[in-house]
Amino acid sequence: MKNRKKKILDMYFVQKLKPVDIAKKLNIAKSSVTRVLQKDRRYMKSKQERKAKNRQKHIKETKDYIKAKRKINQFKNNADDLILKNMHNQASVELSKPRKLSNMAYRNWNKSAYSYNEEKRRFEFREELGRSHDVPKYIKVEVL
Repeated sequence: MKNRKKKILDMYFVQKLKPVDIAKKLNIAKSSVTRVLQKDRRYMKSKQERKAKNRQKHIKETKDYIKAKRKINQFKNNADDLILKNMHNQASVELSKPRKLSNMAYRNWNKSAYSYNEEKRRFEFREELGRSHDVPKYIKVEVL
C-alpha cells in the first residue's frame, strides 16, 4: 500500500502525469489516485499551477487559431478584391471604347435581367422587371 502511494505521488509530482494516466498505468480507479493525492499537502498548490498553465496554453492556442483564420480570410478578401478590380477595369475598357454599348456588353452588365432561351438560342429580357425603350428585348448569341 505504501509502495503504491509512493508511486502515485512520484508519478504526479515528479513525472507530472495526470491522475487519469496514473490510474491507467497502475491499473486502478482514478478515484483511488485522487484520494491519495488529496491527502498530500502539495496537491492543491500543484493542481492550481497546472490549471493556470493549461489556461495560458488555451489562451495562446486560441489566439494562434484566430490569427490563422484572419490570415486565411485576408487572403480570400485580397483575391476577391483583385477579381473585382479586374472586372472593373475590363468594364471600364468596354464602356470607354465605343460610343454605343453593344448588346452583349449590356447583357454582361445585367446578367440577372436576362434569361437564356435554348430553343431560340438567345437571351430574353425578363418582362416582370419592366423594360424601357432603349433596353434590348432579346440578344442573339453569336456562335463562332
